[in-house]
Amino acid sequence: MQPILKVNLTTGETTKYEIPQEWERDYMGGASLAARLLYSHLRADLDPVSPEAPLLFLNGPLSGTAGPTVGRFVVCGKSPATGLWAESNCGGFWGPELRFCGYDGLWITGKAERPVYLLLIGGRLEVRDAGAVWGRDTYESQEIIKSEIGVPNTHVLTIGPAGENGVLFAGLFCDHGRTAGRTGLGAVAGSKNLKAIAVKGTQKIPLARPEVFASLRGESNRALKADNVSQVTHELGTAGVADYADYLGSMPKKYYHQGAMANVDRVSGATMAETILTGVSACHACVIACGRVVNLGDGVKRKGPEYETVVGFGPNLLNDNLEEIVRLNEICDRYGMDTISASNTVGLAYHLFEMGVIGEAEVGFPLLWGDTAAAGRLLELMGSRAGIGDIMANGSRRFAARFGVEEEAVQVNGLEVAYHDPRGVSGMALVYATSPRGACHNKSDYFFVDWGQADTSLGMEYFEARAGAEKAANVARHQDWRSLCDSLVMCLFGNVPGETVAGLVNAACGYDFGVDDLLRCGERGWTLKRVINNRLGLTRANDKLPKALLEPLDDGPVAGYVPPLEEMLVAYYAARGWDPVTGRPAQATLLRLGLEDVAKDLWG
Repeated sequence: MQPILKVNLTTGETTKYEIPQEWERDYMGGASLAARLLYSHLRADLDPVSPEAPLLFLNGPLSGTAGPTVGRFVVCGKSPATGLWAESNCGGFWGPELRFCGYDGLWITGKAERPVYLLLIGGRLEVRDAGAVWGRDTYESQEIIKSEIGVPNTHVLTIGPAGENGVLFAGLFCDHGRTAGRTGLGAVAGSKNLKAIAVKGTQKIPLARPEVFASLRGESNRALKADNVSQVTHELGTAGVADYADYLGSMPKKYYHQGAMANVDRVSGATMAETILTGVSACHACVIACGRVVNLGDGVKRKGPEYETVVGFGPNLLNDNLEEIVRLNEICDRYGMDTISASNTVGLAYHLFEMGVIGEAEVGFPLLWGDTAAAGRLLELMGSRAGIGDIMANGSRRFAARFGVEEEAVQVNGLEVAYHDPRGVSGMALVYATSPRGACHNKSDYFFVDWGQADTSLGMEYFEARAGAEKAANVARHQDWRSLCDSLVMCLFGNVPGETVAGLVNAACGYDFGVDDLLRCGERGWTLKRVINNRLGLTRANDKLPKALLEPLDDGPVAGYVPPLEEMLVAYYAARGWDPVTGRPAQATLLRLGLEDVAKDLWG
């Protein structure tokens, strides 16, 4: 691993931080290493948008190696939306380019006196005035900054007006719509007057056994390219699962209150491929190329929406117009907002309007299911914090609480639920309830396992989609594996066998790890994030689902069913070695994972 560059925007001071070798080995990189690095800095009394709050951008040991689906990076800190651990994962080319500059990460604190952007070319850092791009959208900002720098192949990570305005689900964007979207870290950047970070490097990534790595990388990329899942994802994008998700009852509709919808097939990945798709895009050295490029008939190339966005602005609002989904997605991208939280909060507004909790007096116009024009107006109000958008910009939990109906918000710990309904895939009930960053589907995309994609090489079993407590240990193991992926940082869409991943890690790092060793790294990172949240105030009572997901639907494939969450949680705590009363990792569990200092902090 290379050093991390620490930057204090208040003083202008920069230092190089050398990562302790034992932390490299125990946490690998990415989000787990970030948790170890930030452990002592994330206090309960720390304001996430204060100058003291850290913003840590970090790569993994495979980032930039052209290995299978490892062109990603993470950004971590304390979430202004949840008050808990924050991490967000982003693809494109920015992360590898940072490593090519000779750094594995950027650790930013402080607040600049005026809007600035950072320019890192090679190993040289420059702080530049961002007055010309402050207020500009994410697409414009990237192009203006690249033009001003004038160095070919520079990659720019930027916030939009939403981040500048402190929208609590603002993200950071690069490479025309690649997004670190969740947990509101774009608002943290905005609070620091940090508009963007531009990087361009020339160095090579150091590898322990370069010839072994090159051979294994080639084999794994060829196998990945031939994989059925990869081929479907390449042809149809992530929205290629929409038809199957609808068939199995895991696609939410009408803000999670309806099980079936007419013409829902009009907004699938297959329909996109047959109608508006004109090309694909890929992250650094990725052979899958899941990104969509679409044309709405006006000759403009636009980013095609992925599954979450398709459902969020489609069935979630009872909208079956795919072109309108593309337009709503672009509004979010330009303002710099996470489409999951944004569409969820818009869906809540429609729901509250139908209930009569809010009306035209509060909104300014009617909210009728299927009306995408109204949704677009709400997004613009949210991004600019105007009118009712000023309340909605604080997220669904605070929005609903403002009108005395917090229980109506479909969120966990302040983060909006993604579009995989646990009434259709019960494993997601545990995933949402226990994720370290709130209702997150990427800390474990267990819906794939519930659909039958159980990797036996990881010691996992298959349990049917409505199984309960018996799958708890399986969910925990899958979370550990995905925690490891977030450390490497490896894309979840890469269906790479565990033994192959171990071989790549060993060749890159000089280790001799097996799959169980990697899973233990994942478990260690997952457990440490839990302790961070415990210290920030999270207890056993936080492990729950919103009211809507615990009420049976009247129609659709899973009508009448709800997952037995409490039974599943009891089994989950036992599998994890967590105290069932406090929800904290037990002292013996922490000691088993080598977290002696953490055990002392938590248990005395």
